[in-house]
Amino acid sequence: MILSDKTLLQMIDDGSLVVDPVEPEQIQPASIDIRIGNTYSIVEDSPSGIITLDDEISYKQITADRYLLLPGQFVLATTMEYFELPDNLTAFVEGRSSLGRMGLFIQNAGWVDPGFKGEITLELFNANRCAIELTAGRRVGQLVFAQLDDHALNPYNGKYQGQRGATGSRVYLDGKLS
Repeated sequence: MILSDKTLLQMIDDGSLVVDPVEPEQIQPASIDIRIGNTYSIVEDSPSGIITLDDEISYKQITADRYLLLPGQFVLATTMEYFELPDNLTAFVEGRSSLGRMGLFIQNAGWVDPGFKGEITLELFNANRCAIELTAGRRVGQLVFAQLDDHALNPYNGKYQGQRGATGSRVYLDGKLS
């Protein structure tokens, strides 16, 4: 079941869903708008020119209220909002159609697990031939929340739990976590 604005407001009020900061105009009939933060991460070139899944990737961290995303460029960004989902709620990340029509592709894994706590890292790609200026605080997408049929047996407690800022891939930790 997709949650309504009434339910989302009630959950935020009683603290069972944390969205911080959140403005009243972000609450939509069946979603909460997400805004772009001010931190970005760019994959640094590796000496071999190859990224492997087994080795930690180096990122250049940038903090800026405005960021110029060049044509064909890929960058990680973060939401302004910090989230804490209860263990019986999941969320889908959706980009804005208006931005997609400009050639700005906004994605993450598309899914926020029950029990997740942190800011959401977004993958941004400029498919346009022109640069696109990104500004902290602009609405870039929305979270659509869905209720689970029961509490999750194993709520999220993975390698991105508690993340803040544009967090790079931690795929190299796969299989190394207990």
